[in-house]
Amino acid sequence: MFTGIVQEVGRIKSAKSLNGGGMEFEVNCSFASTCHLDESIAINGACHTVTAFDEESFTVQSVEETLRKTTMGALVNGSLVNLERSLTLQTGIEGHLVQGHVDTTGIITNIEKEETGWLYTIEFDDEFKNVIVGRGSITMEGISLTIANEQNNEFTVAIIPYTLEHTNLKDKKVGDALNLEFDVIGKYVVKYLASIGRDSL
Repeated sequence: MFTGIVQEVGRIKSAKSLNGGGMEFEVNCSFASTCHLDESIAINGACHTVTAFDEESFTVQSVEETLRKTTMGALVNGSLVNLERSLTLQTGIEGHLVQGHVDTTGIITNIEKEETGWLYTIEFDDEFKNVIVGRGSITMEGISLTIANEQNNEFTVAIIPYTLEHTNLKDKKVGDALNLEFDVIGKYVVKYLASIGRDSL
């Protein structure tokens, strides 16, 4: 479990394909030496398990299902990635409850500079439009954000300068894909309504 508060921007040291499918990633970051085996770390919002670590980097593997659902397969040596270590009982929930289970990817369709921040508009698959609501929470690239507005299969979020500077969003442009995790409460509500014969709120 995570909160969507990015702790550090790491860098992919190595990205290689595994025999039979999947990929292995070595990620440089400042906290690598304090990792432990089996630790859960969200990389761009996708939960991964640490399989090895040293003073400078930790290693994880992405299986085929992860590569299908996320942008992990597009990472190359030098790619910047948002990192968050898992929530503990001593950690404040400063974003919202995030599982690290990416639902789908979205595409940036517009970036608008405002006086004090930026508006990012994201297009996503129609099948998820019932689990998104204006002023609700969404996780984008592992970042907990509030939906400024939504219409059909697009939503807009406001990005403050601090978030832009301290995440990999500063390197994103129109046309880039992003990992999306919709609010878990909304997903359970939609599932329940479907089970009693209602398909929308």
